[in-house]
Amino acid sequence: MMSQDVIDEIGGRLMLAFEGLEPPPRILDWIKTRQPAGFSLFRDKNVADLTQLRDLTRDLQAAAAEAGQYPLLIAADQEGGQLIALGEDTTQFPGNMALGATRDSGLARRVGRAIGLEMAALGVNVNYAPDCDVNTNPDNPNVGIRSFGDDPDLVATMGGAMIEGLQSAGVAATAKHFPGNGDSGIDPHYGVPVLAHDLQRLEAVEFQPFREAVEAGVRLMMTAHVGLPALTGRADLPATLSSKVMKDHLRDRLGFQGLLITDALDMEAITQGAGQIVDVIAALRAGVDLLLLTGDVEVQERIYAGLRLAFARGLVRDQDLAASARRLLDLKEWLAGQEQPDLAVVGCQEHQRLSETVARRAITLVRDEANLLPLKLQPEARIMAIMPRPADLTPADTSSTLEPSMASVLRLYHPNVDDIVVPQRPSPAEMAAVRARASAGDLLVIGSISAHIQVEQADLVNELLALDIPAVTVAMRTPYDLAVYPQSKTHICTYSIQPVALRALAAALWGAIPFQGKLPVKLTTPPAQLTYSQS
Repeated sequence: MMSQDVIDEIGGRLMLAFEGLEPPPRILDWIKTRQPAGFSLFRDKNVADLTQLRDLTRDLQAAAAEAGQYPLLIAADQEGGQLIALGEDTTQFPGNMALGATRDSGLARRVGRAIGLEMAALGVNVNYAPDCDVNTNPDNPNVGIRSFGDDPDLVATMGGAMIEGLQSAGVAATAKHFPGNGDSGIDPHYGVPVLAHDLQRLEAVEFQPFREAVEAGVRLMMTAHVGLPALTGRADLPATLSSKVMKDHLRDRLGFQGLLITDALDMEAITQGAGQIVDVIAALRAGVDLLLLTGDVEVQERIYAGLRLAFARGLVRDQDLAASARRLLDLKEWLAGQEQPDLAVVGCQEHQRLSETVARRAITLVRDEANLLPLKLQPEARIMAIMPRPADLTPADTSSTLEPSMASVLRLYHPNVDDIVVPQRPSPAEMAAVRARASAGDLLVIGSISAHIQVEQADLVNELLALDIPAVTVAMRTPYDLAVYPQSKTHICTYSIQPVALRALAAALWGAIPFQGKLPVKLTTPPAQLTYSQS
């Protein structure tokens, strides 16, 4: 066993990022001379294909070994659903809210293990997942389908199961974003959200999934840059910077003994520019172990230099540094004992079938007052498949990498399908053109992507429903869209725009599979007639 002295007191606090498909010389020099804790990898900066990615992680670890260090932490946001950091060749699971709709913790555990095996095969040993936020705010711009739902018991059960699955594959899970970011109305990338609830509510809702994560043995937790006045007495102080939240509550009250990592420090909820070092020092003094940095070279150098001075001036206690080093070393020793699976596990048929199972179990029929389902159409009947072009709605999003595929999956069951793809926020002229095309259809299948927070989409759907043509509306991301077009008589939730989810949609429309999913959230405008049972 190595001593904690092998953990550099400054570099060992940093999770870095970089741009490149192989380690740049500057990064190799960092590994040799500054010994960073590890690196975060991103789809648009570090991933081309499976072989390249495994070579990249191998080269990073070889540089660490050559420098006499324990394995680096190599992390990614491989959540599934809207955030898949390791590329299209990994298995594309529908995501957490789809799992929530299945109500099956065993399925969540299997998905966690499958994701973990694929990550481990690629040399990525930390997953910034699962998202344990309870999505109680339908207008939350940052969480949405990344959450398992709005029921703390459901989120706790599914999150704990996914943690167990990930870590059974030798990949460290990260429960995020403590103390909870599901009820915020502001994306922390752009400001400080505030959880203005009292402690009783926080204990019953926001904190519950994180208590379960601790019970499940989660190796890391990621902080949320949210104000928590119930604990700090201040709305403007991000929880990341508060010892009352990080030490007194998370460590002492909830009993978390693993590594605590900040959410990304480039978010506007954290001070940017020259003053950022003050918040960085505050985070370390609050009890955070690791600082999540972006690939900005200037920021990396500025923070490193600032930490050198802060440590020299005694602004961070020696005992805190020693405790962080011990926690980091414990994780690295655990990772060093894991075996790397063969690359063939990535995207394997077993995992593809598992993804299909999730999608089929999740598909949810909210109402069918028009008695359209299952579809029985004459061959000459014309279906208009209308959906927005996938786009990244938040910085934590890889949806733009997907092509719209609703029309193609409907053609698996019916030959006469027109493909109408619209922008996320269509203009009046674009709406008029879609209306004109759709009026020639015998059936409209209308997909929406977060129309409850994109008014243009809601307007388009309402205009299409006014054509008085039989129509099926499909909430393809968050389930809340029915609230903004409540006159829809046949409504379905897929929780995902992944092709596997849309194939399940087509199969369910024609009755090839049953609708088994249950809404994992409450709709703000309850449907007049529900065809599922809440449990």
